[in-house]
Amino acid sequence: TSAHARAKWAWLVGGALALGLGIWSMHFTAMLAFQLPIPVIYHVPTVILSDLAAVFASVLALWIVSRPTLTRRSLIGGGLTMGAAIVTMHYSGMAAMRLQARLSYDPVLFIASIVIAIIASMAALWLAFRFRTIKTTKDVLGKFASAIVMGFAISGMHYTAMYGVRVLP
Repeated sequence: TSAHARAKWAWLVGGALALGLGIWSMHFTAMLAFQLPIPVIYHVPTVILSDLAAVFASVLALWIVSRPTLTRRSLIGGGLTMGAAIVTMHYSGMAAMRLQARLSYDPVLFIASIVIAIIASMAALWLAFRFRTIKTTKDVLGKFASAIVMGFAISGMHYTAMYGVRVLP
């Protein structure tokens, strides 16, 4: 928040790459742990697309929390966009799977995964903005809470979606 001009963009891009790759790594590690009784390979261009969605979500999050003010409109818009990027990351990662089976999704859990990503993204953005300047122990705990909530947005969305996937040989 204190950087200006080129330095601000360098921090934004560097932070978004680190955060986005971290988000995507958690997701893809969980995907690799998903065991099926049939071989699974991944289509690399689609995997890269899923990674780009995570980086885009991170750019957006860092840009929003580094702004001077957080309006209700930017919080809702940011949460919707970040949630959509997280959902895109997950479901494009699923689309990258190449296997001798058909995937289908439970509609209720599919919708629940989207809602989790959006609501938790908004909560994490609000907390990150609220506690972006560390002055007290409470601020440190608030910043930690924002990271935990964002982790829940990603992992909660992922595991809800995975609970709702049906694999039909």
